[in-house]
Amino acid sequence: MDIGIYRPHSEPTPPTLGRPEVRVGSRILTEATIAQELQYHPAEQMEEAWQAATTSLVIRELLAQRAVALHIEAASEEERTALLLERELQAPDPTEAQCFHYFQNNRQRFQTPVLLAVSHILLPAAPDDMVQRDQQRQLAEQLLRQLQADPASFTTLARQYSACPSSGQGGSLGQLSLGQTVAEFERQVWRLPVGLHNQPIETRFGFHVVRVDQREEGKSLDYELVAARIRVYLHEQVTRRALAQYLQTLGLAIGIEGITFTPACSS
Repeated sequence: MDIGIYRPHSEPTPPTLGRPEVRVGSRILTEATIAQELQYHPAEQMEEAWQAATTSLVIRELLAQRAVALHIEAASEEERTALLLERELQAPDPTEAQCFHYFQNNRQRFQTPVLLAVSHILLPAAPDDMVQRDQQRQLAEQLLRQLQADPASFTTLARQYSACPSSGQGGSLGQLSLGQTVAEFERQVWRLPVGLHNQPIETRFGFHVVRVDQREEGKSLDYELVAARIRVYLHEQVTRRALAQYLQTLGLAIGIEGITFTPACSS
């Protein structure tokens, strides 16, 4: 059962009861229509869900009425909207200077990923078994003491104790980039320097004795390698802003009642 997220039932009682009538031009958005749309806009609060659902319907209605006014016909609503925006939406391509300026001010976004070669020994414990988790924590601390005294024994101990399939490779997970292991493991391991970490790392799976075998920091990419990606990104941002302005203009021209109309716009 979801807690704190508004998800309407398949046959909701119209939640717009008591709200102002929502009108786009001469078209009224009925309570039943808004209630049906709510299922596509889950939110923590009913008011937030209603606002999102109604805004979505208003946008569709604005575009539909404008397409009719311009005598734009198509086989589907999506195709008709595409034809309308192709005709009316002005979204200029970013200049080379704008792309390079963005690159210069966001260099940290354009780097190769940090790569780690990691070995570990997984001592498994169920998340809700506190007795087992305490035992495995103590075992992990014991193994760490052994490894601090005899670092070369890591492979042997991994084969003997680790519950991870990597035990067959002496605990080696090979070279990793972000996203290849679970987030709770990455959050801790990606901050570590090369060498044996002096504390067990705890995850939902149990406790990990971790050794970072190699760390390769990310390297900055040249502008030529990312220029096309930047151009696409900036064009998308300009298009979103232009679309929001276009919808606001349509709303003023056609008329909207019963809702504060604020189409989303990414900056």
